[in-house]
Amino acid sequence: MGRPCAGGRVGAIGFAVPAQADTTAQLSAYVSDGWGGGTITSNPAGINCHTSAWDPYAGDQPPAPTGTCTASFPIGTTVHFSATADSGSHVNIPPDPNPVTVRVGYNFTGVVFCPDDGLCSS
Repeated sequence: MGRPCAGGRVGAIGFAVPAQADTTAQLSAYVSDGWGGGTITSNPAGINCHTSAWDPYAGDQPPAPTGTCTASFPIGTTVHFSATADSGSHVNIPPDPNPVTVRVGYNFTGVVFCPDDGLCSS
């Protein structure tokens, strides 16, 4: 048998707690250069990203998207997307991929809005 601890005390054993794995990941929505305007939203909520229409042939610069275009979601969550074109534009390419199951690493979807005046083809 081993010897008891001095004074009858029990000694603590030190140990390291492993770092907790990330439980969320970023998901980004990209609105491409189709020159039209519109909004992409997510379900569950988190992404609400808008781009304005612009005319590259008039010398306009592409506008920066506004709203929330990147959000954190729990890993394993399936996120569905909806795209709504602004007046004078249409959805040329719907959100793709759709839905997205959030995984560790890079997660994204993209959408293309085009103006109704024919600057880009359907």
